[in-house]
Amino acid sequence: MKTKAAVLTGLHQEYQVREIDVAEPRAGEALVRMKVSGLCHSDEHNKCGGTSLPIVGGHEGSGVVEAVGPGVTRLEVGDHVGVSWIPSCGRCRWCVTGHSNLCDLGANLATGVLANGGLRYSMDGVPIGGIAATGTFSQFLVADERSLVKVDKDIPLEWVSLVTCGVTTGWGSVVNAGQVREGDVVAIYGCGGIGSSAVQAAVNSGAQTVAAVDPVAMKLEFAQKLGADRTYDNAADAHTDILALTCGVGADVAVVTVGKVTSEVVRAAFDITRKGGTVVLTGVSDYYDDNTIELPGTWLTLFQKKLVGTLYGNCNPHVDIPRLLGLAKRGKLRLDDFITRRYTLDQINQGYADLLAGHNIRGVILHDD
Repeated sequence: MKTKAAVLTGLHQEYQVREIDVAEPRAGEALVRMKVSGLCHSDEHNKCGGTSLPIVGGHEGSGVVEAVGPGVTRLEVGDHVGVSWIPSCGRCRWCVTGHSNLCDLGANLATGVLANGGLRYSMDGVPIGGIAATGTFSQFLVADERSLVKVDKDIPLEWVSLVTCGVTTGWGSVVNAGQVREGDVVAIYGCGGIGSSAVQAAVNSGAQTVAAVDPVAMKLEFAQKLGADRTYDNAADAHTDILALTCGVGADVAVVTVGKVTSEVVRAAFDITRKGGTVVLTGVSDYYDDNTIELPGTWLTLFQKKLVGTLYGNCNPHVDIPRLLGLAKRGKLRLDDFITRRYTLDQINQGYADLLAGHNIRGVILHDD
Protein backbone atom coordinates (compact mmCIF):
# COMPACT_ATOMS: atom_id res chain seq x y z
CA MET A 1 0.00 0.00 0.00
CA LYS A 2 1.05 3.63 -0.47
CA THR A 3 2.12 5.86 2.39
CA LYS A 4 3.40 9.40 2.67
CA ALA A 5 6.68 9.52 4.59
CA ALA A 6 9.63 11.75 5.45
CA VAL A 7 12.76 10.06 4.14
CA LEU A 8 16.38 10.89 4.90
CA THR A 9 18.22 10.20 1.64
CA GLY A 10 21.71 11.56 2.35
CA LEU A 11 24.01 12.98 4.99
CA HIS A 12 23.45 16.57 6.12
CA GLN A 13 20.30 16.86 4.02
CA GLU A 14 16.76 17.81 4.88
CA TYR A 15 13.99 15.22 4.97
CA GLN A 16 12.21 14.56 1.69
CA VAL A 17 8.47 13.97 1.94
CA ARG A 18 7.72 11.23 -0.57
CA GLU A 19 5.02 8.76 -1.48
CA ILE A 20 6.52 5.33 -0.86
CA ASP A 21 5.25 1.78 -0.37
CA VAL A 22 4.75 -0.16 2.84
CA ALA A 23 4.32 -3.94 2.82
CA GLU A 24 1.72 -6.02 4.60
CA PRO A 25 2.64 -7.14 8.12
CA ARG A 26 4.33 -10.53 8.41
CA ALA A 27 4.06 -12.98 11.28
CA GLY A 28 4.27 -11.22 14.65
CA GLU A 29 3.90 -7.76 13.09
CA ALA A 30 1.22 -5.08 12.89
CA LEU A 31 0.30 -2.28 10.53
CA VAL A 32 -0.25 1.02 12.36
CA ARG A 33 -1.93 4.16 11.09
CA MET A 34 0.15 6.87 12.70
CA LYS A 35 -1.65 9.76 14.36
CA VAL A 36 1.15 11.65 16.13
CA SER A 37 4.94 11.66 15.67
CA GLY A 38 7.38 13.43 17.96
CA LEU A 39 10.24 15.56 16.65
CA CYS A 40 13.14 14.29 18.75
CA HIS A 41 16.70 15.61 18.42
CA SER A 42 17.93 12.06 17.80
CA ASP A 43 16.39 12.14 14.32
CA GLU A 44 18.41 15.28 13.65
CA HIS A 45 21.59 13.49 14.76
CA ASN A 46 20.88 10.82 12.14
CA LYS A 47 21.70 13.36 9.44
CA CYS A 48 25.33 13.13 10.54
CA GLY A 49 25.69 9.39 9.94
CA GLY A 50 25.46 6.08 11.74
CA THR A 51 22.30 4.92 9.95
CA SER A 52 21.61 3.05 6.73
CA LEU A 53 20.42 5.48 4.05
CA PRO A 54 17.91 6.11 2.68
CA ILE A 55 15.72 5.59 5.74
CA VAL A 56 12.30 6.71 6.97
CA GLY A 57 12.84 8.92 9.99
CA GLY A 58 11.04 9.03 13.30
CA HIS A 59 11.12 6.78 16.34
CA GLU A 60 8.60 8.50 18.63
CA GLY A 61 4.87 8.34 18.06
CA SER A 62 1.43 6.84 18.50
CA GLY A 63 -1.36 5.51 16.35
CA VAL A 64 -4.07 2.91 15.79
CA VAL A 65 -3.61 -0.70 14.70
CA GLU A 66 -5.01 -1.21 11.18
CA ALA A 67 -4.06 -4.86 10.61
CA VAL A 68 -2.11 -7.66 12.27
CA GLY A 69 -0.02 -10.45 10.84
CA PRO A 70 -0.26 -14.16 11.70
CA GLY A 71 0.53 -15.11 15.26
CA VAL A 72 0.04 -11.67 16.82
CA THR A 73 -1.23 -12.10 20.38
CA ARG A 74 -0.68 -8.75 22.08
CA LEU A 75 -2.71 -6.57 19.71
CA GLU A 76 -5.87 -6.46 17.64
CA VAL A 77 -7.30 -4.11 15.04
CA GLY A 78 -8.43 -0.83 16.59
CA ASP A 79 -6.00 -0.88 19.51
CA HIS A 80 -4.26 2.38 20.37
CA VAL A 81 -0.51 1.96 20.62
CA GLY A 82 2.66 3.81 21.42
CA VAL A 83 5.72 3.02 19.32
CA SER A 84 8.69 1.88 21.40
CA TRP A 85 11.97 2.46 19.59
CA ILE A 86 13.48 -0.44 21.51
CA PRO A 87 11.48 -3.69 21.21
CA SER A 88 11.24 -6.12 24.10
CA CYS A 89 11.63 -9.82 23.31
CA GLY A 90 11.21 -10.99 26.91
CA ARG A 91 13.81 -13.72 26.40
CA CYS A 92 17.28 -12.24 26.10
CA ARG A 93 19.63 -11.73 29.05
CA TRP A 94 18.68 -8.07 29.32
CA CYS A 95 14.91 -8.55 29.23
CA VAL A 96 14.83 -11.35 31.79
CA THR A 97 16.89 -9.28 34.22
CA GLY A 98 14.57 -6.27 33.96
CA HIS A 99 16.60 -4.25 31.45
CA SER A 100 14.43 -4.49 28.36
CA ASN A 101 15.68 -1.09 27.20
CA LEU A 102 18.83 -3.03 26.29
CA CYS A 103 16.96 -5.85 24.47
CA ASP A 104 19.04 -7.61 21.85
CA LEU A 105 16.34 -6.88 19.28
CA GLY A 106 17.52 -3.27 19.42
CA ALA A 107 20.59 -4.28 17.42
CA ASN A 108 18.94 -3.05 14.21
CA LEU A 109 18.19 0.39 15.61
CA ALA A 110 20.10 2.09 12.77
CA THR A 111 19.33 -0.31 9.90
CA GLY A 112 15.56 -0.64 10.00
CA VAL A 113 15.68 -4.42 9.66
CA LEU A 114 12.78 -6.03 11.55
CA ALA A 115 13.17 -8.97 13.90
CA ASN A 116 11.70 -11.31 11.26
CA GLY A 117 14.27 -10.06 8.78
CA GLY A 118 13.97 -7.66 5.88
CA LEU A 119 12.55 -4.19 5.39
CA ARG A 120 8.90 -3.17 5.08
CA TYR A 121 9.23 0.13 3.27
CA SER A 122 10.28 0.53 -0.36
CA MET A 123 10.99 3.61 -2.44
CA ASP A 124 11.14 3.49 -6.24
CA GLY A 125 11.09 -0.29 -5.97
CA VAL A 126 14.08 -0.48 -3.62
CA PRO A 127 13.58 -1.73 -0.02
CA ILE A 128 14.44 0.84 2.67
CA GLY A 129 14.26 0.78 6.44
CA GLY A 130 12.60 2.85 9.10
CA ILE A 131 14.74 4.16 11.93
CA ALA A 132 14.60 1.89 14.99
CA ALA A 133 12.78 -0.67 12.80
CA THR A 134 9.76 1.66 12.99
CA GLY A 135 9.90 4.98 11.08
CA THR A 136 7.15 7.06 12.64
CA PHE A 137 7.47 9.87 10.09
CA SER A 138 5.06 7.93 7.90
CA GLN A 139 1.29 7.78 7.68
CA PHE A 140 1.53 4.00 8.00
CA LEU A 141 4.22 1.78 9.46
CA VAL A 142 4.75 -1.92 9.97
CA ALA A 143 6.47 -2.89 13.22
CA ASP A 144 7.09 -5.99 15.28
CA GLU A 145 4.37 -6.30 17.90
CA ARG A 146 7.12 -6.20 20.53
CA SER A 147 7.80 -2.61 19.45
CA LEU A 148 4.19 -1.57 20.08
CA VAL A 149 2.77 -0.78 23.52
CA LYS A 150 -1.00 -1.03 23.89
CA VAL A 151 -2.55 1.89 25.78
CA ASP A 152 -6.02 2.83 26.99
CA LYS A 153 -8.17 4.40 24.29
CA ASP A 154 -9.23 7.30 26.52
CA ILE A 155 -5.66 8.62 26.71
CA PRO A 156 -4.85 11.42 24.22
CA LEU A 157 -2.56 10.11 21.50
CA GLU A 158 -0.45 13.26 21.81
CA TRP A 159 0.35 12.21 25.38
CA VAL A 160 1.18 8.71 24.20
CA SER A 161 3.60 10.04 21.60
CA LEU A 162 5.41 12.16 24.18
CA VAL A 163 5.83 9.22 26.54
CA THR A 164 7.26 6.86 23.90
CA CYS A 165 10.65 8.59 24.10
CA GLY A 166 11.31 12.03 25.55
CA VAL A 167 9.24 11.90 28.73
CA THR A 168 10.24 8.33 29.58
CA THR A 169 13.91 9.00 28.94
CA GLY A 170 13.98 12.15 31.07
CA TRP A 171 11.95 10.62 33.88
CA GLY A 172 14.05 7.47 33.99
CA SER A 173 17.31 9.43 33.87
CA VAL A 174 16.41 10.87 37.27
CA VAL A 175 14.48 8.05 38.91
CA ASN A 176 16.29 4.98 37.56
CA ALA A 177 19.76 6.04 36.48
CA GLY A 178 20.22 8.87 38.98
CA GLN A 179 18.27 7.18 41.79
CA VAL A 180 17.23 10.56 43.15
CA ARG A 181 15.82 10.42 46.66
CA GLU A 182 13.88 12.80 48.90
CA GLY A 183 16.00 15.73 49.98
CA ASP A 184 18.52 15.50 47.11
CA VAL A 185 19.87 18.48 45.21
CA VAL A 186 19.54 17.84 41.47
CA ALA A 187 21.10 19.81 38.61
CA ILE A 188 19.71 19.30 35.10
CA TYR A 189 21.61 20.56 32.05
CA GLY A 190 19.29 21.09 29.08
CA CYS A 191 15.55 21.71 29.35
CA GLY A 192 14.00 20.49 26.13
CA GLY A 193 11.54 17.62 26.11
CA ILE A 194 13.87 15.23 27.94
CA GLY A 195 15.25 17.78 30.38
CA SER A 196 11.80 19.12 31.24
CA SER A 197 10.71 15.57 31.99
CA ALA A 198 13.75 15.18 34.21
CA VAL A 199 12.67 18.31 36.09
CA GLN A 200 9.23 16.82 36.74
CA ALA A 201 10.76 13.54 37.87
CA ALA A 202 13.07 15.28 40.33
CA VAL A 203 10.20 17.34 41.73
CA ASN A 204 7.97 14.28 42.07
CA SER A 205 10.81 12.38 43.75
CA GLY A 206 10.92 14.93 46.54
CA ALA A 207 14.19 16.64 45.63
CA GLN A 208 15.06 19.45 48.01
CA THR A 209 16.31 21.67 45.19
CA VAL A 210 15.89 21.24 41.43
CA ALA A 211 18.26 23.41 39.40
CA ALA A 212 17.75 23.79 35.64
CA VAL A 213 20.42 25.07 33.24
CA ASP A 214 19.61 26.15 29.67
CA PRO A 215 20.52 29.19 27.54
CA VAL A 216 16.93 29.59 26.25
CA ALA A 217 14.71 31.78 28.46
CA MET A 218 11.47 30.12 27.34
CA LYS A 219 12.75 26.72 28.45
CA LEU A 220 13.80 28.04 31.84
CA GLU A 221 10.37 29.60 32.32
CA PHE A 222 8.78 26.25 31.51
CA ALA A 223 11.11 24.49 33.96
CA GLN A 224 9.96 26.89 36.67
CA LYS A 225 6.31 26.08 35.89
CA LEU A 226 7.15 22.41 36.35
CA GLY A 227 8.65 23.10 39.77
CA ALA A 228 12.34 23.96 39.24
CA ASP A 229 13.62 25.96 42.21
CA ARG A 230 16.65 27.53 40.52
CA THR A 231 17.24 28.37 36.85
CA TYR A 232 20.41 29.53 35.10
CA ASP A 233 21.25 30.45 31.54
CA ASN A 234 24.85 29.29 31.88
CA ALA A 235 26.78 26.60 33.72
CA ALA A 236 29.18 28.97 35.48
CA ASP A 237 26.40 30.77 37.36
CA ALA A 238 24.81 27.44 38.21
CA HIS A 239 28.11 26.20 39.65
CA THR A 240 28.59 29.26 41.86
CA ASP A 241 25.04 29.34 43.15
CA ILE A 242 24.65 25.61 43.81
CA LEU A 243 27.90 25.54 45.78
CA ALA A 244 26.71 28.51 47.84
CA LEU A 245 23.30 26.90 48.35
CA THR A 246 24.85 23.64 49.57
CA CYS A 247 27.63 25.20 51.67
CA GLY A 248 30.24 23.95 49.24
CA VAL A 249 28.97 20.36 49.03
CA GLY A 250 27.48 20.38 45.51
CA ALA A 251 24.64 18.51 43.85
CA ASP A 252 23.76 14.93 44.71
CA VAL A 253 22.86 14.17 41.09
CA ALA A 254 23.61 16.02 37.85
CA VAL A 255 21.78 14.97 34.67
CA VAL A 256 23.01 15.93 31.19
CA THR A 257 20.11 16.13 28.74
CA VAL A 258 21.33 18.78 26.30
CA GLY A 259 20.50 18.25 22.64
CA LYS A 260 24.14 18.02 21.61
CA VAL A 261 26.56 16.86 24.28
CA THR A 262 30.06 18.35 24.54
CA SER A 263 32.94 17.62 26.87
CA GLU A 264 32.45 21.08 28.40
CA VAL A 265 28.91 20.40 29.62
CA VAL A 266 29.90 16.97 30.96
CA ARG A 267 32.77 18.59 32.85
CA ALA A 268 30.41 21.20 34.28
CA ALA A 269 28.09 18.47 35.52
CA PHE A 270 31.03 16.54 36.97
CA ASP A 271 32.42 19.58 38.77
CA ILE A 272 29.12 20.47 40.46
CA THR A 273 28.51 16.94 41.72
CA ARG A 274 29.36 16.26 45.36
CA LYS A 275 31.63 13.57 46.74
CA GLY A 276 29.95 10.22 46.15
CA GLY A 277 27.48 11.88 43.78
CA THR A 278 26.26 10.75 40.35
CA VAL A 279 26.50 12.26 36.90
CA VAL A 280 23.94 10.83 34.46
CA LEU A 281 24.80 11.17 30.77
CA THR A 282 21.58 11.00 28.76
CA GLY A 283 22.26 13.16 25.72
CA VAL A 284 24.45 12.27 22.75
CA SER A 285 26.51 14.12 20.15
CA ASP A 286 26.13 14.27 16.38
CA TYR A 287 28.84 11.68 15.80
CA TYR A 288 29.18 8.36 17.61
CA ASP A 289 32.95 8.66 18.03
CA ASP A 290 33.02 12.21 19.40
CA ASN A 291 35.01 12.41 22.62
CA THR A 292 32.42 14.03 24.87
CA ILE A 293 34.01 12.92 28.16
CA GLU A 294 37.27 14.54 29.26
CA LEU A 295 37.48 14.29 33.03
CA PRO A 296 40.21 14.14 35.67
CA GLY A 297 40.27 10.50 36.69
CA THR A 298 42.06 11.24 39.92
CA TRP A 299 39.20 13.40 41.17
CA LEU A 300 36.74 10.76 40.04
CA THR A 301 38.58 8.30 42.27
CA LEU A 302 39.35 10.51 45.25
CA PHE A 303 35.83 11.93 45.43
CA GLN A 304 34.25 8.57 44.58
CA LYS A 305 31.96 10.09 41.99
CA LYS A 306 29.95 8.01 39.54
CA LEU A 307 29.44 8.68 35.82
CA VAL A 308 26.67 6.58 34.29
CA GLY A 309 25.18 6.45 30.82
CA THR A 310 21.51 5.71 30.30
CA LEU A 311 19.50 4.52 27.32
CA TYR A 312 15.75 5.20 27.38
CA GLY A 313 16.20 6.27 31.00
CA ASN A 314 16.82 2.63 32.06
CA CYS A 315 13.08 2.15 31.58
CA ASN A 316 11.16 -0.97 30.56
CA PRO A 317 8.88 0.46 27.85
CA HIS A 318 6.00 -2.03 28.12
CA VAL A 319 5.80 -1.33 31.86
CA ASP A 320 6.84 2.30 32.18
CA ILE A 321 4.94 3.84 29.26
CA PRO A 322 1.56 2.79 30.73
CA ARG A 323 2.79 3.70 34.22
CA LEU A 324 3.69 7.26 33.22
CA LEU A 325 0.45 7.67 31.30
CA GLY A 326 -1.36 6.59 34.46
CA LEU A 327 0.37 9.39 36.36
CA ALA A 328 -0.67 11.85 33.66
CA LYS A 329 -4.31 10.72 33.85
CA ARG A 330 -4.26 11.43 37.58
CA GLY A 331 -2.74 14.87 37.16
CA LYS A 332 0.61 13.89 38.63
CA LEU A 333 2.56 14.28 35.38
CA ARG A 334 1.99 17.37 33.24
CA LEU A 335 2.00 16.63 29.53
CA ASP A 336 -0.44 19.09 27.92
CA ASP A 337 2.01 21.99 27.98
CA PHE A 338 4.94 20.02 26.54
CA ILE A 339 3.86 20.48 22.94
CA THR A 340 4.97 23.90 21.79
CA ARG A 341 4.04 23.57 18.11
CA ARG A 342 2.16 21.15 15.88
CA TYR A 343 3.14 20.50 12.26
CA THR A 344 1.95 18.61 9.23
CA LEU A 345 4.28 16.02 7.74
CA ASP A 346 5.04 18.44 4.91
CA GLN A 347 6.32 20.91 7.52
CA ILE A 348 8.84 18.51 9.07
CA ASN A 349 11.91 20.51 8.05
CA GLN A 350 10.43 23.66 9.54
CA GLY A 351 9.82 21.67 12.71
CA TYR A 352 13.48 20.72 12.94
CA ALA A 353 14.55 24.28 12.15
CA ASP A 354 12.43 25.42 15.10
CA LEU A 355 13.96 22.71 17.31
CA LEU A 356 17.51 23.79 16.47
CA ALA A 357 16.60 27.44 17.04
CA GLY A 358 15.40 26.60 20.56
CA HIS A 359 11.76 27.46 19.90
CA ASN A 360 10.20 24.19 21.07
CA ILE A 361 9.97 22.11 24.20
CA ARG A 362 8.53 19.44 21.90
CA GLY A 363 7.17 19.70 18.40
CA VAL A 364 4.89 17.01 17.00
CA ILE A 365 3.60 15.99 13.60
CA LEU A 366 -0.14 15.40 13.30
CA HIS A 367 -0.77 12.94 10.48
CA ASP A 368 -3.63 13.23 8.01
CA ASP A 369 -6.44 10.69 8.38
